Amino acid sequence: MTFFSNIWRNEKSREIIVQIIVLFFLGWFISWLVMNVNANFKALGKDISFEFLFIPAGYDINQYLIEYNNRDSHLRAGIVGLLNTGLVAFFGIILATVLGFSLGIIRLSKNWLASKIAYWYIEFSRNVPILLHILLWHGIIINTLPHPKKAISLGDVTFLSNRGFYIPKPLTENGIELVYLFTVIGVIFAVLFAKYCKRKQDLTGVQYPVFWINFTVILSFPLIAFFLSGMPISFEIPALKGFNFRGGMHMSPELAALTFALGIYTAAFIAEIVRAGILAIDKGQREAAESIGLKASKVMNLVILPQARRVIIPPLTSQYLNLTKNSSLAIAIGYMDLVATLGGISLNQTGREMETMLIVMLIYLSVSLTISAFMNWYNNKVKLVGR
Repeated sequence: MTFFSNIWRNEKSREIIVQIIVLFFLGWFISWLVMNVNANFKALGKDISFEFLFIPAGYDINQYLIEYNNRDSHLRAGIVGLLNTGLVAFFGIILATVLGFSLGIIRLSKNWLASKIAYWYIEFSRNVPILLHILLWHGIIINTLPHPKKAISLGDVTFLSNRGFYIPKPLTENGIELVYLFTVIGVIFAVLFAKYCKRKQDLTGVQYPVFWINFTVILSFPLIAFFLSGMPISFEIPALKGFNFRGGMHMSPELAALTFALGIYTAAFIAEIVRAGILAIDKGQREAAESIGLKASKVMNLVILPQARRVIIPPLTSQYLNLTKNSSLAIAIGYMDLVATLGGISLNQTGREMETMLIVMLIYLSVSLTISAFMNWYNNKVKLVGR
């Protein structure tokens, strides 16, 4: 008995024992839950199976990045929905980041009018539910843009209507491999050149126009390869056929509305995060930078923001995750994302609610963990190193 008492009095031993007990009860609860679900399914005459993924879906999708028709499987429909979710999340994060950082800086501007406009924008956006933002933007796009027959045209190759935005679709031909090769070479050069300039600046203090040099290289290399290989790209021009346009690349009004709504809504939260990060930096940093003659833009880009990033990035990660998960509201305006395809129509057609919801939850979990891991990597990369 004394032996067990000594073990319990030891702090490390007690922690291990408590964790073992918690894990035991957690494992017991999960096994009970699984057995209960299995028993209920047997009572209903159902079993857990994923064979439904390989039968024809039987429904159309209005926006897709890979080829799809209603004879394809539910699995392919789910992949199309996942790509549509990723498309909205990618462009929404870019829009929210650019707009949020701009608003956060403007919010601290000495210009009274600019600061107040940013303030009221932030307050309005944050206090209106995201679903209303989505419905508002969808209504604006559908009701203000013209019908396809009266579409806004740019050079008879690009068309904008309430059915979507149509642009020419590039079609690759023989010789495109050289363009791909030169593009990869340009990107590799840009990465190595940026590292070289960073190391040179740390040693000598000399700054090079890294952005403009890399921008020129990444743009010029593929162009040179394009002309050397005989311009191996042609374009499919959209054309009005019947009641809508056919051909070309299509951006649906649902995609535009969802991207704008998510980006504008999330930007309001990012703006407050940026403002808090900037205010967390001691004002003496700004005064010291201004005393050596740096312009206001240089002070912000070279002194304030690099230090504020350690405060900004952790909550910024949460906003990126929120934006990605909020994209599941796309079904409200008929945008076929992961929830609308696999977790919506496929679920209703097959009756496999447990299987489809399990897949959807695991996919969202994987996407969220991926975004979080990337942001944590970036945070560790740019954090201030103590000496």
